[in-house]
Amino acid sequence: MSEAGRVPSPAAPPEVAAAAPDERKGKEPERDKLPPIVSAGAAAAAGLDRGSKGQISTFSSFISTVNQKKEAAENRSSPTHLVFPNIKNVRDLPPICLDVRQKQRVSIDALPSEMKAPVLPESVLPNQPKTMKDFQEDIEKVKSSGDWKAVHDFYLATFDSFPELNAAFKKDATASFNTIEDSGINAKFVNAVYDALLNTPQDIQKTVLKGIINSLLQEWKGPRTKDDLRAYFILLQNPQFNNTSTYVIYAHLLRQIATLVEADHHFLVHWFKKLSQKRFKQLVERLLQFISLRLFPAKPEEFPPITKCSWWIPSASKVLALLNTANSLVHPPLIPYTDFYNSTLDHIDLMEEYHTWQSFGNSHRFSFCQYPFVISIAAKKIIIQRDSEQQMISIARQSLVDKVSRRQKPDMNMLFLNMKVRRTHLVSDSLDELTRKRADLKKKLKVTFVGEAGLDMGGLTKEWFLLLIRQIFHPDYGMFTYHKDSHCHWFSSFKCDNYSEFRLVGIYA
Repeated sequence: MSEAGRVPSPAAPPEVAAAAPDERKGKEPERDKLPPIVSAGAAAAAGLDRGSKGQISTFSSFISTVNQKKEAAENRSSPTHLVFPNIKNVRDLPPICLDVRQKQRVSIDALPSEMKAPVLPESVLPNQPKTMKDFQEDIEKVKSSGDWKAVHDFYLATFDSFPELNAAFKKDATASFNTIEDSGINAKFVNAVYDALLNTPQDIQKTVLKGIINSLLQEWKGPRTKDDLRAYFILLQNPQFNNTSTYVIYAHLLRQIATLVEADHHFLVHWFKKLSQKRFKQLVERLLQFISLRLFPAKPEEFPPITKCSWWIPSASKVLALLNTANSLVHPPLIPYTDFYNSTLDHIDLMEEYHTWQSFGNSHRFSFCQYPFVISIAAKKIIIQRDSEQQMISIARQSLVDKVSRRQKPDMNMLFLNMKVRRTHLVSDSLDELTRKRADLKKKLKVTFVGEAGLDMGGLTKEWFLLLIRQIFHPDYGMFTYHKDSHCHWFSSFKCDNYSEFRLVGIYA
């Protein structure tokens, strides 16, 4: 509020007070056409009663027009003076709260035409700057002339905003393409523009990045449109994001995509699966590299501190999950599932990730275990082994505590899963022991062969396991069949009424 706004309001001038009754009596039909009349006190608050004519000079033409209408209606002059608050800097005022806005609201129909703001037309896409053929011709001309101006102007216009991106790459600017099966984007044109981008001068590449920054920094209100999703889909394929110097921009792009609603993710997933194998693999590799370099940066000074950008890796992992879902929807998949493995994760504290996931699940606390498709087989093996060992120790300790609490003598055998088997009935005895001792399955295994002396220090367990596997996978036993082409064993095709032996193999595998 201005300094004048805090000055007490003087009494209303006599002419204004005298004119008010006349207005109520004879000019009721014309009331809707006039702007609201502000009291002299409000005029003083706005600083207009101090004799400054320059503050209301912009409304002189409007006041004369209103006076003419009044004279035509009543054929007499009116001493009424219209006073308006200073709205020159109205855009600088802070937003008013809802209840105040309700009290001060004025219908737009009550204002004369001179005061009504023009109605903005519905947003339409700009004209397409160039076709794919035009762009390729400009690239060819550069080879002979060396003049990059036409190409620079194209990149400057195309990446200036989301509407410009749609205007450049959309097959039909007038069609909505609100379908998951067709993104409405000219993929060949996108590929041609990006393939040429890395061979352009640095000023053109910087122009593209500046345009992307401006687009991402726009203030968004309401849900995203399909044109916005198309813009994200196009920007995600930008090969400039292979460079670590662009990772800050790339991270903001990934965060905006990751925070889209589920319905928008549904569209993106189905658009991703329509990409070529080459482009799809490039997206996956770019995201995996982004995660790896954020975890173990070659030059830490290139990136902000990890505490200030903790959202980088979760955002990238979420987008990677969208790509993994798209890959699983295609038969055969675009790329092998092993291409999603990130071997860098083998060098982090996997058990900490696992415990975080166990404690918080899929909540806001991030863990790579929420996205198991990025964890390699070797890393998963480490997690399972260590978790099994910890569970065995925990169960054994609990058994020992229970014995002591009941004042019973502890038996060290209670700390193990003791298997007593006969060599002649290896499979059946193992199956019986397994059935009777299900509560001890997570304890450490100790095997004893009936009728044979010896302590199991690991050798007897290894021998039992090898004999069991050899017998179960023997072709004469009939459980599995060996395929020479793939050099693998597979389940036998014969019909089985009892699958307990298969469960035995699964448990001990």
